[in-house]
Parts: sequence; C-alpha cells; structure tokens
Amino acid sequence: MLRFIDASPTPYHAVAKVVARLSAQGFTELCEGDAWSITPGGRHYVVRGDSSIVGFVVGKRSPALGGFRLLGAHTDSPTLRVKPGGAFKAAGHHQLGVEVYGGVLLSTWLDRDLSIAGRVVVQRDGVTESVRVNLEQPIARVSNLAIHLDRKVNAEGLKLNEQRHLPPTIALEANDCTSVDIESLVAKTLGIRASAILGHDLVFYDTQGGTLGGVNQELVFSPRLDNLASTYAATEALASVSDPIDATVGAILYDHEECGSRSAIGAGGSFLRDVLTRITDGHPDAQVEAWPRAVARSFFVSADMAHALHPNFADRHDAQHAPRLNRGLVIKHNANQSYATTGATAADMRALCREAGYTAQEFVVRSDLPCGSTIGPIVSSQLGIRAVDVGAPMLSMHSCREAAGTLDVHHAVETYTRIFR
Repeated sequence: MLRFIDASPTPYHAVAKVVARLSAQGFTELCEGDAWSITPGGRHYVVRGDSSIVGFVVGKRSPALGGFRLLGAHTDSPTLRVKPGGAFKAAGHHQLGVEVYGGVLLSTWLDRDLSIAGRVVVQRDGVTESVRVNLEQPIARVSNLAIHLDRKVNAEGLKLNEQRHLPPTIALEANDCTSVDIESLVAKTLGIRASAILGHDLVFYDTQGGTLGGVNQELVFSPRLDNLASTYAATEALASVSDPIDATVGAILYDHEECGSRSAIGAGGSFLRDVLTRITDGHPDAQVEAWPRAVARSFFVSADMAHALHPNFADRHDAQHAPRLNRGLVIKHNANQSYATTGATAADMRALCREAGYTAQEFVVRSDLPCGSTIGPIVSSQLGIRAVDVGAPMLSMHSCREAAGTLDVHHAVETYTRIFR
C-alpha cells in the first residue's frame, strides 16, 4: 500500500496505478465514446477525466436478476493547488500562489519538503494531449515564522491566512530578477518547450514517503491515507476477482470528493450511472425494466477513512463510539443522513466483517458536533441503491501526513474482497 501511495501524489497518478494493477489481471479499457460489447465474465475499466475510474467484472446474469455489488472510494486528498499564472516575487523570493483544496489542516503543510505533480495539457505536432508530470525533487517550502517573532504562538495558537501565509518559496531572486514560472519547470521535466503547455492541474505534495512506525511496526505513517488507503484496498479487492458471479461487481474511484463531489467526474456527476446503465442495457441476458430491477438488487459500500480515538483528545468522541486502530473497519452512522448507513445495511456489513474474522467497530459523532460526509449519501440518493458507509480508523485526518494501523490495511482488503464473492 505504501508503494502505491508514494507513486500516487495526485489523483491522475493514482488512477494510472489502478489501471496498471487491473490491466495486469486481464481488465481491458472501454472508452465512453465507443460502442461497448458486454459479455458475462468481461473484465473492464472506464476512465473519465484522467482521475476517476470504474472497474468491473460483468456478472453471469443480467443486472436485473443479479444486481450490482459496488465498492466506492476517492482518489483525491486535501492539498495546495497551484494557481494558473500564480508566480510572483516578494522580498527576494520567487513564490507560487496556491488555492486550498479540500479541508486542509493548514499548519501541517509548513516546513515540509514539497514538490509539484499533476497533469498538464500539451500540444505537440498539432495534437493536444494530457500528460502526467511529477517533478519529484523538493523545490518548495512554506516556512514557519520564528517563535522569536511571534512569542504568543504556543499559547494562542497559529493563525494562518490562506492568501498571505501559504504561498511556497520555490527560488531566490538572481541578479537578473527574471520570473520563475511553473510552465518552465514542468517543461524541463517533460523535455518540451514551455510554449507547448496549454493548461495544467498541479498540486504540491510532501516528498517524504510513507513508512511503518511504532515499536512493533503496528502503525502506518504516510501522506494521503485519506483516501488512497481505501482506493488501494478497493483495487486489490477487485483485482482478486477470478470467476464471475451472478452479480456484476465493480469499484468506483472518484476524484473531487474532498471539495464536495460536484463535478462531471465526481460522485455528484453521471459517471457511475452512465457505466451501470450501459452494462445493464448491453448485457446479453436482456430483461424487461432491467434498470430499476437492477437497482433493487444492488448494494453499495462507500469506503472512506474513519476517525480513530485520539489518546490526547478522547473527549472529542462519543464514549460509546470510539474506534481503535488495528481493531478493524468502522461502520459510520448519522441520523441526518450524512452517512448512507441504515440498520439493514449495517447488518450486512457486520456479517462481512465477521467473515473476515473480526467484529466491526461503530462510529457516531458526538451529538454536539457537526458530522462530515462521504460519497455514500450522494451515490445512494442519485441511484436509489441501498448503501453503507465504512472505513479503516486513522489519526491526523487531513494532515499533510496521517497515521493508521498496519493490521487495518489487511482488514480492509480482506473485508472488501468478500463484497465481490
């Protein structure tokens, strides 16, 4: 999992890794603009926008009779996004303007060795194409202010303004005082002219890789555990499918969850519905009123990381709902539908966890705190599919570097694999 996350500094890289894993297991690509040939046992994947992907194995029976068993996660993580044309100079420093993407824990991005990765749109020989890029080496830093210049910071807390305090330094001014622009940096890495770059979707990331931690290596320390840990587990579960079952099984890995899913490639878009209806309509075992019948027989598991009990802030949890690291997946509940879990779908999930050899944990946010949400309610409400929200417990969620339990990586893969059996 750590190798997967280290190689996936952006959703574009994560999807490329998923494609490589599924391709090695005999999955072939279907393009949305082409006509599809759907046959029982077919193993395929569909990519939209370079950063969202659906992989699936076609069931032996029509979805109207076998339904869908679906596992969803997301490929994006909170980060600092590079602004287009954002290069500027201040106090002898070359800096890049950034936008905060998602619910970033801002202070954790200070004093990190940062690099840039993402996607650029280039024009070569009259052809426009998207190209992944990763500068890899540390080129940037957002430096803390020395305590000597802010003596009250430890007592009153660090307060950061996103516009003024987050632009990283990427170079110092030379005598010629020329600007250092991102297009030139990316072009050098790709071996092309800067003028060939027409647009970009680039973010900063911490160059320190993931590692095992704790005296007994019972902990995982890594960036982007939320939610590449779930993306990894979902990919492994789907890749392990050998023979088709009656149901069509699939994994949907979305971009843009961290900013609300409101995009053509996010959970609020049509991507999953488009793929599922084409499978339903194209299955050779044609059935009357196939789509609504398929929905009625389907199950969706929304896999996103969960809040583990923090030993220094135990009072932030409901005492009866305080998940522990390395104790297994957490079923998430919310009376106001911030999570899609119902009593019935929770029961189904508990049964899967028992099959995997452990008892599921439960999470309900304190009644006096607001609750976060996931893709679960979005997918469930759009498609009418019954759903459950689950996830492996973790600490430092939305930090530049996060922490989880090593055994829970195994728990996730083993449990999610059972969804497709």
